[in-house]
This record gives sequence, C-alpha cells and structure tokens, in this order.
Amino acid sequence: MKKVEAVMRVDKLHPVKAALEDLGYPGMTVTEVRGHGTQKGITEIWRGRTFKVDLLPKIKMEIVVSDEDVEKLVQTIVNVARTGNIGDGKIFVSSVEDAIRIRTGETGEKAI
Repeated sequence: MKKVEAVMRVDKLHPVKAALEDLGYPGMTVTEVRGHGTQKGITEIWRGRTFKVDLLPKIKMEIVVSDEDVEKLVQTIVNVARTGNIGDGKIFVSSVEDAIRIRTGETGEKAI
C-alpha cells in the first residue's frame, strides 16, 4: 500500500476530488494548510502598501491506495491540478505498512 499526499492550490480541490471520485477513489482526507516552496511566498499590494505573504494557503489531500493504483492516481492529480505556474504544488508517495479499519477490525488492503 502507498500513501499519496498532494499539496495543491485551493481552487483545484473540487476538480481533483471530482476526477478521483470518477476513477473510483471516493475516500480521502483533506486538510487546509499553509506553506511556501522555493519562491518563498508572494508580494501583494493593498491600499497602496506592499505586504509580503510568505505562507500561502494550500490544500493537502491524502489517499492510501494499493501499489498498482499509484501511477494512475498520481497522473490524474497532476493532469487536473497543473496550471503551469509556480505554486502548483507537490505530490509525495510513501509506503504504508498496515491499515486497520476501526469499525470492523479489517487490516491491510481490505481496510482501505
């Protein structure tokens, strides 16, 4: 099993969520997060004053899938979330040792 974590633009949440549901992945955890990459934030002007915004709002989506589904899931996220501009986000894939469904006690891939 693999855990796919995608940090992306806030406005891409609903299109990515819809695309993943269409692929058969309705289960996910979504968190509102703040951060910046190598661009170290942005500069905005409000009422004639310049402000540095170094922690930008993002969405982090976490999904645990079987090993054979990872590439399809990642490609779908990339295709839907990409704008081609700085700040599109990142995807991290890591191994998951085990999963346990609390309600039934199922373990492994049965639990996801």
